[in-house]
Amino acid sequence: MVLDRRNYVLLIAGVCVIIVGYVMMRLENEVDGFISLYVAPVLILGGYLEIIYAIMRRPGSKAESEKPEAAA
Repeated sequence: MVLDRRNYVLLIAGVCVIIVGYVMMRLENEVDGFISLYVAPVLILGGYLEIIYAIMRRPGSKAESEKPEAAA
């Protein structure tokens, strides 16, 4: 597979954060409300950034994570 399990978990988490942001924006239902102007856009932007990170993150190889320590 192209992506690791962790990449998919981050991708799903990003989509959930975006959905929560849009739901919060809709629930307040005011143009000048605090949540609509400040909280929801930050959540939506954070969700998109998390999706970009999940796609760009390169899975590490198992050989790198299991390096033996040098014996002195």
